[in-house]
Amino acid sequence: MTSSDSWRKRRRALLRDDPGAAEAAERLLADMGTEERHDDAIEADHRASRLAAAREYEPNARLDEELRLRLTGPDTGSGALRFQWGDALLDPVERAVSAAARTPVQLELTGLSAGSTVIHARPVSAHATDEAVLDVPATSATSTGMHAFTRLLDALESEEDVQEWSRLFDSVDAVARALDKYALNLDVTWYDANGGVRSARLSERGRHFVARLRETQPRDQELTISGRITELRESGWVKVKTGTAKNAPAYDVHFEEPEALLRMRPGLGDNVHFRVRFRQSLDAVGIARATEYTYLGPAAEQVPLTLDS
Repeated sequence: MTSSDSWRKRRRALLRDDPGAAEAAERLLADMGTEERHDDAIEADHRASRLAAAREYEPNARLDEELRLRLTGPDTGSGALRFQWGDALLDPVERAVSAAARTPVQLELTGLSAGSTVIHARPVSAHATDEAVLDVPATSATSTGMHAFTRLLDALESEEDVQEWSRLFDSVDAVARALDKYALNLDVTWYDANGGVRSARLSERGRHFVARLRETQPRDQELTISGRITELRESGWVKVKTGTAKNAPAYDVHFEEPEALLRMRPGLGDNVHFRVRFRQSLDAVGIARATEYTYLGPAAEQVPLTLDS
């Protein structure tokens, strides 16, 4: 939560050259008192008021959607945006918003704030034609995606449980890796068509939390794989297909001692029953980063293959 004093200070600064207006503003601000509200809520109220005024004359009026990305870090003091930063970051952000929206989202660059590293963008579809603008729903796919994206960034920055957004983790992980590469922090602000404002941040703290969530732990279980051999490799790998259908599951089984495979003298098409160790490397979000099947020995009989989720 941030204080609303920031906009009050801006108001005083604007009126400092007009003593009469400044005095009137001071009295008004004193009467209003101090309130603790997030700057997003204050700005959203201002935007909603502008939209309400516009709809007095045009009932279908709406505000333009806009995405602002602000980069900060050791190399941003000059206020210049390096090409390599944009190349590394913009595509991962677009993919993250698309994943959050559950549909492809296209963003386009509309400008840079003078002397700063603030990038302005907007959804492509919302500005294709004048007719398209009228047809865009108040809550667009991009807005839906941005709300989920910023909520996940908030959770990462606060080091909270992010299981709810596990499907988005890979996309946001790509954003965090891009920021890590250039030691950058990212501030995101989304302005929706109804006047709403959402902001979030991914700083060094959030990026370090992402790195910890990325770390994996093995989980093992013993299984039986039954089927026919469709591929053999001298390095100790056997592919076993579990059915005759074209889309039947096939598993690459690794022999830690290739000599054990050679002693079996297997042939292509042979039916086999293997006891294997099924190992999943799971990250802290519950995503399997790697799986492997290691031969333990022959199985006495065919047992249906079942994998725990």
